Amino acid sequence: MAFARLSAIVAIALGASQLVNAALTRRVTCATGQTTTNAACCALFPVVDFLQENLFDGGVCGEEAHSALRLSFHDAIGFSIHGGKGGGADGSILIFNSTELAFHANGGIDDITARQFPVFQTLPTPLSAGDFVHLAAAVGTSNCPGAPRLEFMLGRPPPVAPAPDLTVPEPTDSVTAILARFADAGFSPPEAVALLASHTIAAADVVDPTIPGTPFDSTVGTFDSQVFLEVLLKGTAFPGNGSQAGEVLSPLAGEMRLQSDFLISQDPRTACLWQANINNEAHMTSAFKAAMAKLQVLGQNTRKLIDCSDVVPVPQSFAGPIKFPASFSKKDVQIACPELPFPSLATVAGPAPTVAPVPGS
Repeated sequence: MAFARLSAIVAIALGASQLVNAALTRRVTCATGQTTTNAACCALFPVVDFLQENLFDGGVCGEEAHSALRLSFHDAIGFSIHGGKGGGADGSILIFNSTELAFHANGGIDDITARQFPVFQTLPTPLSAGDFVHLAAAVGTSNCPGAPRLEFMLGRPPPVAPAPDLTVPEPTDSVTAILARFADAGFSPPEAVALLASHTIAAADVVDPTIPGTPFDSTVGTFDSQVFLEVLLKGTAFPGNGSQAGEVLSPLAGEMRLQSDFLISQDPRTACLWQANINNEAHMTSAFKAAMAKLQVLGQNTRKLIDCSDVVPVPQSFAGPIKFPASFSKKDVQIACPELPFPSLATVAGPAPTVAPVPGS
């Protein structure tokens, strides 16, 4: 009898739990006809459409999408878990742009802040600067095939002060300095490498100012693991006006290889973390999404934020797999992690490519 009563109690408890879960996942239909888990998020659907139309050229994985993602990192990383630095993911880089854009590490950010500020001021529903910067990053990234659907939390308060200088890692920094800066902001080495997946849709504007919009890999319009492969290929030339601070020899014409990326790919503390991403889209995107979710709420009281991730568009999938660029093979790889088997990859047919600049740079 006691066992029977216990079974009945467990059944009732399970049933109650299922009802609670059902209530928690109940969706709200907005005036636009779209659905979300929280009515407070309804106002964001017109904002997302406004961003796509007025900032991202109708939903293109182009220069603005790449730069919006970069801006979110530069905004948030000026934070320390020990205190004494900036407010984290608060939009200070947009509101206090005259201060933060003067920092050397923020070179090239002026174009996207100038592009975003009038959009921010004319939103159909006003947002705080922090919410705007990080929603724009999530929406812009969603335009890139293969990208994860980034999270978005609503409700950041306005920034109160600019972030201090020397908080954004630079391509001239050592691996030790980069890992130390990430650790100060609360990120482990695996999380730091995960965030570098952003370089798959990124380009350099000011490392060599004679060649703005120089991509870091040959598939800059796709969120894939190509950058993790191509950084490991043997370099032969610089893409622009000779050697510049922050770059090393690149394997492909028209492509830039950052000094910091190459050093991280070769350092024994991070080489295996780097190589593990190659042709492993699921691992790369899940790790990037988790690290970005952490980055985009740095310095925020998450208990006061509302999860509006379901307003972020779902990215197209990546067809895959990645391939060696034409004329390259495993013999050209500078393997620094012999513990992991290097993936078997085909090679694109034809002559070695010349990588084109990102349009609109």
